[in-house]
Amino acid sequence: MSLYISVEDPAQPDIIELLEIHLSLMRSISPPDSVHALDLDGLRSSEITFWTARQTGTLVGCGALKEIGATHGEIKSMHVRDTARGQGVAAALVRTVLTEANARQYQRLSLETGSQPQFAPARRLYSSFGFDECGPFGSYAEDPHSTFMTLQLRK
Repeated sequence: MSLYISVEDPAQPDIIELLEIHLSLMRSISPPDSVHALDLDGLRSSEITFWTARQTGTLVGCGALKEIGATHGEIKSMHVRDTARGQGVAAALVRTVLTEANARQYQRLSLETGSQPQFAPARRLYSSFGFDECGPFGSYAEDPHSTFMTLQLRK
């Protein structure tokens, strides 16, 4: 199956449904103060670029890039449907975000993901792209339920 990734407005029924699944999953794993996933309004803000991944028109995943500053971006709201996991959807979304971050000439791209065992596949994925664990960035604070990662894009 071919995968098509594009920028879309997240205020579409199938995207809203996927975002609700994503937020419910995050809330079922992490305590409320440790859930940093963006809701629909957050994903529609001006500093966010939101992508969808579709196979034969069916929404299978999403991801976003938040501009933290002129040289620093953050990966947000990465989610792949259970039925599409292990097919390279998440990797394709990360490559898309990296391409855009490089086009914007960011020096660094960071992310926050969970520290719990359920997030181990996500941490492995980001590590495979060269992300290393780091301390909190932006407005984040130390949190035992969070793993912070960053990738130096240029010096």
